[in-house]
Amino acid sequence: QAPLVESGGGLVQPGGSLRLSCAASGFTLDFYDVGWFRQAPGKEREGVACITSSDDSTYYADSVKGRFTISRDSAKNTVYLQMDVLKPEDPAIYSCAADIDRWWCTYYTTTANSADNDYWGQGTQVTVSS
Repeated sequence: QAPLVESGGGLVQPGGSLRLSCAASGFTLDFYDVGWFRQAPGKEREGVACITSSDDSTYYADSVKGRFTISRDSAKNTVYLQMDVLKPEDPAIYSCAADIDRWWCTYYTTTANSADNDYWGQGTQVTVSS
């Protein structure tokens, strides 16, 4: 099984909600900063949220602040992205990544296209349409 597997994507109407999951296998996700990224067609991949390993501090892109919530469930070795009030500009492939650097969340947005992150998931599609 792949080290990081995303799930929970799908089709939702504008204003609706989805919860994405990023499940780790073969390593303990609690020891890693974990971020969510998204890439829409024709656009660069961008970071949308990050949660630290040290104290579960969270970071959000301005475009999702107040609508998206990142959290982790240690027992399930999983990080979630709760997405509420989804907008027409939110559709994209959402991917999670993890890095052992305990300061990674402070610069995770700069690693959107980096192969240096310790782990990347394969992505899950989110579509917003009425």
